[in-house]
Amino acid sequence: MLDTTTLFSLEGRIALVTGGSRNLGKTIAEAYIAQGATVYVSARKVADCDATAEELGPNCHSLPQDIATVEGARALAAAFAKKHRRLDILVNNAGAAWGAPFEEFPEAGWDKVMDLNLKSPFFLIQALHPQLKAAGAEGRPSKVINITSIDGQRLSAWDTYSYHASKSGLIYLTKRLAAHLIRDNIVVSSIAPGAFASDMNRAARDHADRLAKHIPMGRIGNPEDLAGAAIYLASRAGDYVVGDTLTVDGGVVHASIARLGDA
Repeated sequence: MLDTTTLFSLEGRIALVTGGSRNLGKTIAEAYIAQGATVYVSARKVADCDATAEELGPNCHSLPQDIATVEGARALAAAFAKKHRRLDILVNNAGAAWGAPFEEFPEAGWDKVMDLNLKSPFFLIQALHPQLKAAGAEGRPSKVINITSIDGQRLSAWDTYSYHASKSGLIYLTKRLAAHLIRDNIVVSSIAPGAFASDMNRAARDHADRLAKHIPMGRIGNPEDLAGAAIYLASRAGDYVVGDTLTVDGGVVHASIARLGDA
C-alpha cells in the first residue's frame, strides 16, 4: 500500500542554506525547520546570520562566511565539517546580480556575479562532497539544490548580462553534477524562481501589482510557493528528480515584456 505520511518530512535531516539569512534563503530555511530539519544558515554578514538563527529558533544555527571566493567556499565547508560528519541537504542560494547598459557593462560586474552564482556553488559542493556522500544512501539520497532563475531559461528585458549567463550556466552545471554525483547517492537538482519579492528582485518587491499583469497566474510568487518547491526536492517526494530544474514562476514570462518604467 502506498504510504505518503512521511513523503515530505525532513525529520532528522541536516541542511545548510547559503544566502540563508534573508529573502529566498530565509524562506527555505524556515520551511525546512517546519518539516523537522536542523538548518545552518550562512551569509557573509555575521549579524544577519545570527539574527536569523535567533528568529527561527533552536533548530536554526548561524554559520557566517563569505563564499565569493573558492577559499571562502572551502572555509565554510571546513566550518561545517567541524560540527557534523554528514550533510543531508545543501541549498546553494547565495547570489548576486549586476545591471548596466551593454556599452558600459564592467568587468567587475561580470566577475562578481559569475564567481558567486556559478563558480562558488561548484567548489562548495566539491568541498562538502565527503559530508554529502556520508549522508547519502540507497533509498535515502542526500540532496543538493541549486537556486537558479527563469532568467537562466529565457530572456528578460533587463541588462543583466552576467546574471543571465551565470544562471543558465548553473542550470547546466546542475545536470553535469547530477550525472556524476548520483553514483554517491547524491541527488542534484535546481529551482528556477520567477518573480519573488527580494532585495535582489526589486522590481517584484516594489512593483508587484504592475509586474503581475505580465504573469499568467496574475500575481508574483509568495513564500509558500517557494517553500513547497524546496520541501518537495529536499524530501523523499523529490528523490527521482535528478539533474532537472523545477520552474516556479506562475507561467511563462517572455522577453517581450516592457520594462516596468515603460509599462
